[in-house]
Amino acid sequence: MIDHVNLGDVTSNEAPDHPAFIDLRAPDTPATWSTAKLDATADAVARGLVRRGHTPGSRVAILAENRVEFLATYFGILRAGMVAVPINFKLPAETIAFIFSDADVAAVIADRERARLIPDGVPTIELDDPGPHGYQQFLDPGPWNTVRPGPRDLAKILYTSGSTGRPKGVPLLHDGQLWALRKYFTGYEAGRRDVTLVVAPTYHKNGLFFSTVAVSNQMTIVSLPRFEARQYLEAVAAYGCTVLSGIPTMFALIARERDLLARLDLRHVRQVLIGSAPLTDALLAQVQSIFPNAIIGNSYGTTEAGPCPFGPHPAGLARPPLSLGHPWPDVEWRLAGGGSPDEGVFELRSPALMPGYLNLDRVTAERVRDGWYTTGDLMRRDQDGFFYFVGRADDMFVCGGENIYPGEVEKLLERHPDIAQAAVVPVTDEIKGQIPVAFVVATPGHTVSEDDIKRYALEHGPAYAHPRAVVPVAEIPVAGTHKVDRRRLVDEATRLMRGRGRL
Repeated sequence: MIDHVNLGDVTSNEAPDHPAFIDLRAPDTPATWSTAKLDATADAVARGLVRRGHTPGSRVAILAENRVEFLATYFGILRAGMVAVPINFKLPAETIAFIFSDADVAAVIADRERARLIPDGVPTIELDDPGPHGYQQFLDPGPWNTVRPGPRDLAKILYTSGSTGRPKGVPLLHDGQLWALRKYFTGYEAGRRDVTLVVAPTYHKNGLFFSTVAVSNQMTIVSLPRFEARQYLEAVAAYGCTVLSGIPTMFALIARERDLLARLDLRHVRQVLIGSAPLTDALLAQVQSIFPNAIIGNSYGTTEAGPCPFGPHPAGLARPPLSLGHPWPDVEWRLAGGGSPDEGVFELRSPALMPGYLNLDRVTAERVRDGWYTTGDLMRRDQDGFFYFVGRADDMFVCGGENIYPGEVEKLLERHPDIAQAAVVPVTDEIKGQIPVAFVVATPGHTVSEDDIKRYALEHGPAYAHPRAVVPVAEIPVAGTHKVDRRRLVDEATRLMRGRGRL
């Protein structure tokens, strides 16, 4: 049973020699860390931070790809009573600089490739630097007494995209995250029989929480720094992975590797969790055919409200395909603004809920009222109490696991001198889930080059949000509400992409 009060203490030395982490950044020479080594390194991180003068409550950023040191550093920051700030290194440098300022980051631990993104003046510990200022010299091996946090002390600050134009800081408490973690604790003996493959970035809530679940259960984590379908499948087979998680995009790409799938034995996979984007019946069937002995689960969660608020049915009913599950007994929920009591915007209260967005009181007041968090997600509830994701209440859509807000892409495009107005809409895509298509009105006297606009978007914004097609139009259609007729644009964009062979 997880009875800790500090989230950083979830590692266990019950089986100190058990392989906790197999790092495949160099696939030909994998690095295997035992539970004891992971635990000792976390202590050394805590001691190293204190030796450098940092104190409980200090914010320490992590800017690195998936690797074993990421988790050891994360747990060490927490054990020192400090606040971990994992940062999405795919964001533009100016956005990363904003996060450093907004979170009041006191120090950063980064890998060599991402060190160039660190703002000037921030004390830096480089993971790959073998010299006196690098990670190995920073570590201070020895025993450590974990700091006991108070009931409202922060464990971490995660950043999530939003309609405010900049990422929003989401502070999360030790108490709340441990409450969530206990929902997924199966016990060390059972956990040590499982091997899981993690490719989701650990700067995201999904990858970080799933990794913490694995460590808390003493599963063996096999880690890849990024997803590549063939490499992923080969690792699943080579290491006998039993539990997998990912987004629909990943599994759609996996399904294309027919020659490799025909050669591999994947019957050892017993559970597959798919989340972060809508799941379809067709993809569900494909995944089941690839992993014939696995239970396929559709998962849902938000950064603000912690991990998945849904679990098994209290009466033991089997979860229907595509269902998210039944709310946990200690999760309060309601469906607001729908046409029926069983459909509407999902709102919830739970112990894992954030105390409020960092430095954004107005936005917090809009999304959290009397302890109720408004997710903005439309849900449907069936007669047995199972929930299903319907869609976003606003225009946000998901491309390859990344949230895209059309208004932000439109503002970016409209900064281009050739564009007077832009409207961005999603089009369904087999691999990415949805992709952005931009309709643009040229500035008088200018002409629009599709290649030039795509290049501009890639240079000035996140790559995942750049429009996959740019369509010059004389005017943007307006609906009867005097708002952009997005439904009409989606239909036009769908026809265009089908004509280009993308659908």
